[in-house]
Amino acid sequence: MAKTLVQEFTKGLWEEIPPFRLVLGLCPTLAVTKSVENGIGMGVATTFVLVFSNILISALRKLIPSKVRIAAYIVIIAAFVTVVELLMQAFTYPLFLKLGIFIPLIVVNCIVLGRAEAFASKNGILPSTADGLGIGIGFTLALGALGAVREVLGAGTFLGHAVFGPSFEPFTFMVKAPGAFMCLGLMLCLMNLVGKK
Repeated sequence: MAKTLVQEFTKGLWEEIPPFRLVLGLCPTLAVTKSVENGIGMGVATTFVLVFSNILISALRKLIPSKVRIAAYIVIIAAFVTVVELLMQAFTYPLFLKLGIFIPLIVVNCIVLGRAEAFASKNGILPSTADGLGIGIGFTLALGALGAVREVLGAGTFLGHAVFGPSFEPFTFMVKAPGAFMCLGLMLCLMNLVGKK
């Protein structure tokens, strides 16, 4: 049992890391990763929703009629997104303002709904918790890495602190939408090269 839980958790850290392996959740991945803080904030919010919606869906999986399962999953996910939104407004308001509409849009994030349908609805509470936690942490790491590359190259800072000297000319293309696509593509290429080895 413990070995299975470890496998469910670790698969989300490399084998099924959402933006790079599953190629899911690309909208927030591209939109909010102008900085490390935004990427990690979005990742933590999504992880919270993933873990708790997986737990509740797994616990209720035998009670939810199959004809209304998707609607039921969305209601459960929306409830946890509301909790995240209220917590962020209360404790991390500046970050909440930066992430804007992408916090409420976690409700329709295909990672969360996909894990509910593909995993939590078919497995017990502990494996579903491990799955949600692993996928969520993998998503957070991916957003943080993408945010770090874009922030360092596009603004010359890391977590708001200057990385280079005053003569550094930021590559502002990296903090714009095309830079997000290019950076994601290069990181996907790197992941595939490392994965083949």
